[in-house]
Amino acid sequence: MTVTADVTETLRTLRAQVSALHAELTRYELVVWTAGNVSARVPGHDLMVIKPSGVSYDDLTPDNMVLCDLDGQVKEGDLAPSSDTAAQAYVYRHLPHVGGVVHTHSTYATAWASRAEPIPCVLTMMADEFGGEIPVGPFALIGDDSIGRGIVETLRDSRSPAVLMQNHGVFTIGKDARAAVKAAVMCEDVARTVHVARQLGEPVPIPEQQVTSLFDRYQNVYGQ
Repeated sequence: MTVTADVTETLRTLRAQVSALHAELTRYELVVWTAGNVSARVPGHDLMVIKPSGVSYDDLTPDNMVLCDLDGQVKEGDLAPSSDTAAQAYVYRHLPHVGGVVHTHSTYATAWASRAEPIPCVLTMMADEFGGEIPVGPFALIGDDSIGRGIVETLRDSRSPAVLMQNHGVFTIGKDARAAVKAAVMCEDVARTVHVARQLGEPVPIPEQQVTSLFDRYQNVYGQ
């Protein structure tokens, strides 16, 4: 594929960002071996940058990130893209506000997914980041866009940027790849905390009105 001059610098930056963000997945122990991935939409173009399939995290570089179109077809790159490419391309096609997608098999969140059980909103941090419970998406096989359809079906009308795909793992979305990585980190953290809380007794849910208030403050007022 011949990339026009206007997108060359954007692609260079995105390749570097996506490559570097994979280090956050290992830093927070959200993945093992070569599992999991980060991808990013190329703004203004029907393109995405995604991790190559089966490559060690230590061997990831900006140059071996793969450029695909939003049908999942490789446009630039010498390596095969992630096995989640078709699913993530489907997300980008159907959720135009999404600029980044992350997939992990993080231990505690995936344990909830194995039970097909949403993580209840019992922490203010959950209300802040997820706007309610973290929902469960349907069981779907890897390889085509089935997982993508499940992600879109579950998150389209949800405030949550994370979905627990049944018997599989976590997918998160964000305005960009960094936001999607943050959601993956936060998802595992609250999954662990709520699991521990349930060993001690029944966690107390936060009333919906307070959840909405906390979410609005965090999304629109908190920070710089």
